[in-house]
Amino acid sequence: MGFSEFTRERQYLSNVSPATLEWYKHSFKWLRTESPSQDDLKDAVLRMREKGLKATGCNSAIRAINTYLHWCDVGAEVKCSPACKHPKIAQLKEPQLVLPTFTAQQIRQLIAWKPKGKYQKRLRLVLLFLLDTGCRITEALTLRVRDVDMDNMLVTLDGKGRKQRVVPFSFELRKAMFRYIAEAKKTLDSLLFANRTGTKLGRRNVLRDVKILCKRLGFNPPARTLHAFRHTFAVHYLRKGGSVFHLQKVLGHSTLEMTRRYANLMTEDLQGVHERVSLLSAR
Repeated sequence: MGFSEFTRERQYLSNVSPATLEWYKHSFKWLRTESPSQDDLKDAVLRMREKGLKATGCNSAIRAINTYLHWCDVGAEVKCSPACKHPKIAQLKEPQLVLPTFTAQQIRQLIAWKPKGKYQKRLRLVLLFLLDTGCRITEALTLRVRDVDMDNMLVTLDGKGRKQRVVPFSFELRKAMFRYIAEAKKTLDSLLFANRTGTKLGRRNVLRDVKILCKRLGFNPPARTLHAFRHTFAVHYLRKGGSVFHLQKVLGHSTLEMTRRYANLMTEDLQGVHERVSLLSAR
């Protein structure tokens, strides 16, 4: 029983994605033994912190390590619970930072941008797709034309953990996709967003192009630029009266915990309410 057997079972019995296998492999590098004691686990976390990992990065590795420790003790069939006696690492407390978003003015500028040439047109469609569906950039870049249902305005996304979900899109996005697919002469098996050789477009290339575009339009892109489109979608969704439960399904969150965080972003709404209810503003 060890790392290799664990990852082998996860790969062939649980059918986890290659990205998940890489996550396990990276996380297990912090352990100096395949059978760690509680002191060994404490040492692993201390070394993570000494190497400069933030709490979120540490917790990512901790989740993988705890999954392995539970598997070593009782296997994968039984879900881990407080009653489990195997060694485990407590999650570190993460700072609840305000998630970065684009402003309403910046979104208007991005939507109004008139691209020139096929690469700029591809970039604009990527931006429109992220803004309209709230999907992750990795989900957009693996999308194929056959996954887009133009008639019903639905798109099938491959989310984390090989979990598919169906997400609606707007009439405006349908028009943009229809024109782009026709001009690029894409087949059903084509990637919607591909490089010039027809293979997957690189995430870093998209990030670079988005940052350049933002600077050209006269503003600095928010932190975590590509994910900020997802944050912006979520805030706008709630601001327009969308349900947190529906948003959870659209975003593909396994729990409501992450979805609820978007409520903290609506500071403008809170300011407006406060002005109406403030005793100092009462007349």
